[in-house]
Amino acid sequence: MSRYEPALDHLMLFDGVCHLCNASVRFILRHDRAGRIRFASIQSPLGHSLCACYGLDPEAPAAVLFLTPAGAFMAGDAVLEIARALGGWWKIALVLKAVPHGQRDALYHFVARHRYRWFGREESCMLPTTNLLERTVTE
Repeated sequence: MSRYEPALDHLMLFDGVCHLCNASVRFILRHDRAGRIRFASIQSPLGHSLCACYGLDPEAPAAVLFLTPAGAFMAGDAVLEIARALGGWWKIALVLKAVPHGQRDALYHFVARHRYRWFGREESCMLPTTNLLERTVTE
């Protein structure tokens, strides 16, 4: 698999058993009026493959991965690029790019380390809604 494929444009790879991650997907579905962002869980075959390609551990996912024509973004950078893709007022989050990268990622990873304890987790990936199914990438 190449580093970027047009079929994976604006693809968000997320932890499918994490309540916080699933809530983030539902938030994006509600606010992505253009329907540009698509999704795949890290636990899916495609998710495992992309994790290997980008150096993430699919058995211990510690960051969201967001693929765009501009590149692959992880952790705090992924969150900001998702805000950019949502457009409108959400792009105001890009002012956080002024915060040094290390500090943004430190905060992101702090939340990521505690997400299961604070928000909970499922034993298996969530059952997707019809809206999510339309925007899920499986291969």
